[in-house]
Amino acid sequence: MGCDRNCGLIAGAVIGAVLAVFGGILMPVGDMLIERTIKKEVVLEEGTIAYQNWVKTGTEVYRQFWIYDVQNPQEVVANSSKIKVKQRGPYTYRVRYLAKKNITHDPENHTVSFLQPNEAIFEPSLSAGTENDTWTVLNLAVAAAPHLYPNAFVQVVLNSLIKKSKSSMFQKRTVKELLWGYKDPFLSLVPYPISTTVGVFFPYNNTADGVYTVFSGKDNISQVAIIDTYKGKKNLSYWPSYCDMINGTDAASFPPFVEKTRVLRFFSSDICRSIYAVFGAEINLKGIPVYRFVLPSTAFASPLQNPDNHCFCTETVISNNCTSYGVLDIGRCKEGKPVYISLPHFLHASPDIAEPIEGLNPNEDEHSTYLDVEPITGFTLRFAKRLQINILVKPAKKIEALKGLKRNYIVPILWLNETGTIGDEKAEMFRKRVTGKINLLGLVEITLLSVGVVMFVAFMISYCACRSKKVK
Repeated sequence: MGCDRNCGLIAGAVIGAVLAVFGGILMPVGDMLIERTIKKEVVLEEGTIAYQNWVKTGTEVYRQFWIYDVQNPQEVVANSSKIKVKQRGPYTYRVRYLAKKNITHDPENHTVSFLQPNEAIFEPSLSAGTENDTWTVLNLAVAAAPHLYPNAFVQVVLNSLIKKSKSSMFQKRTVKELLWGYKDPFLSLVPYPISTTVGVFFPYNNTADGVYTVFSGKDNISQVAIIDTYKGKKNLSYWPSYCDMINGTDAASFPPFVEKTRVLRFFSSDICRSIYAVFGAEINLKGIPVYRFVLPSTAFASPLQNPDNHCFCTETVISNNCTSYGVLDIGRCKEGKPVYISLPHFLHASPDIAEPIEGLNPNEDEHSTYLDVEPITGFTLRFAKRLQINILVKPAKKIEALKGLKRNYIVPILWLNETGTIGDEKAEMFRKRVTGKINLLGLVEITLLSVGVVMFVAFMISYCACRSKKVK
């Protein structure tokens, strides 16, 4: 009887040890299976989860616009006063709902080329008003005239056309006109062929962003979705330097197995540059653990603070010898127009940038940019891209509408918030096909290891206790 009991205890300990060993062996095997599955599913080729969501996003993406309504236009023109603004909005449009087109696979280079169609649909239920709401905004054509035509004689001619069209430094425009374009009365009088339609995002509808060429990840998973070329060029031609190298992806996804120490780089054609985000926090999104990566203030820092931004300092007066920060001059990729980008309300900008403007209230929660990335697959499941469009306005003695100015202004026109969050149906599918399987495998591993260790220890203690009694 004692032998039977001892044998049973030894057998139990052996079974526990086997379970523990099996659980320990299963861990690296399980990790290998997970890694193998993920590497297969994130490749941009037909049949994978990544490709299905890459061709046409299953997430509804919206662009919200807030327009800066100028409250004191006459004071500014006459006395060069501070510009008082009130933000109006949001005015919301659904975007990026069309599938990519002209998709071409190159099996030799393991790349995919495509165009991303642009189209915007107004969403009244998500907006503060209609597209016909009218606000007082900067006159884009008048403000840009002295930058595009610095010659004094040409400015005299332009001044006569500005006066004849009864244009001024400011104008009243509907939301639809400001965003998507209007026929400008001043430009319509110019006697030689030029584009007479002006708008912050003109042209947009019925156009396409690209051509992009990205790596499929078939031969090297660490390169999946990374942009190889944009419009056929590896680097933008505006500035031949690191500032404008096309780095990273389009931010919809990143190479898998994202670590908190990784810097996520992505390219945005809206701002003609690559930019980056760093780890900020761990978030639970609809039952899916994600890493939140945020755009750091150094992305808009001065060249003295961040040498990588040196090519966005194009002159010394406006930038105070390149010491001002928080805005980037992208005029060279906007056909010479004096366009500056920043975070909304000049968040993280130097005091001299916002000093001539009243009515701004920068807020980190409302005005910062972030990406919520699922770290195993590298898929972006939620994002908020916030950006402000500004125009530089300088005094111009030959142009009556601007000659009363006594200082330079970087005038905010509008700011946008482009957002997208994985839908409930897609989140459920993602949990079942990705995180659910991973969690289940992890649970099995831990359970086998834990049960095995407990059984081994318990039976060995019982066996030792039994032997001790027998000896006595």
